[in-house]
Amino acid sequence: MSDQRVAVVSGGSRGIGRAIAMTLAARGAAVVVGYQGSADAAAEVVDTITSAGGRAVRARADVADETAVAAMFDEAEKTYGGVDVVVNSAGRMSLSPIADLDLDELDAVHRTNIRGTFVMAREGARRARPGGAIVTLSTSVVGLQFPGYGAYAASKGAVEAMTLVLARELRGRDVTVNAVAPGPTATDLFLEGKDEAAIERLAKQPPLERLGTPADIAEVVAFLASPEGHWVNGQVVRANGGII
Repeated sequence: MSDQRVAVVSGGSRGIGRAIAMTLAARGAAVVVGYQGSADAAAEVVDTITSAGGRAVRARADVADETAVAAMFDEAEKTYGGVDVVVNSAGRMSLSPIADLDLDELDAVHRTNIRGTFVMAREGARRARPGGAIVTLSTSVVGLQFPGYGAYAASKGAVEAMTLVLARELRGRDVTVNAVAPGPTATDLFLEGKDEAAIERLAKQPPLERLGTPADIAEVVAFLASPEGHWVNGQVVRANGGII
């Protein structure tokens, strides 16, 4: 059996998830690119990885649907022999003052971000092989408290809590569990609806005076998912250029 590490990456068709899938593949992992609606984008990620000599397949799964997620992990085990790395990059964001937020939208955000993370983490906890890693995605807004991000920050606060609990529950398994909390990052999701002045203001907040890139976040995730990063466990890494 190959000793190649196998990664399952949800939300792997675009943005930060795409960068994570590509970076893990470049580091030698076989990658299952999870997606929900973007089949063509997921296929493009797979084609890019395989064209460079890597190994990847795509798998459609709503992360909040435990049956679909189990099938995605089944695909990883059937195709590549097991699962070592689990990254939940699928997420949903809705910006609104708390006083004005439609509660149906709150439920939708929490379904994807809380339930979805829980389902992915649960499956990862059941299947990850010794030496493996589970990485969740939070947000630095949990600490920054930007107005308008109440529902999103609340959901990601829950992600951080379950991540730290799971790290302790997996005592003796030799599987790490960490969260990465990006700051403002130049993805389509982040840039949507913001004018140039707002983007420039956010870019000036870190001491490094720029927005993060998907590659910045992917490098942090790849380190935590690697044998070299295995001593980091039960942590929230705020990858935000130094915003406090």
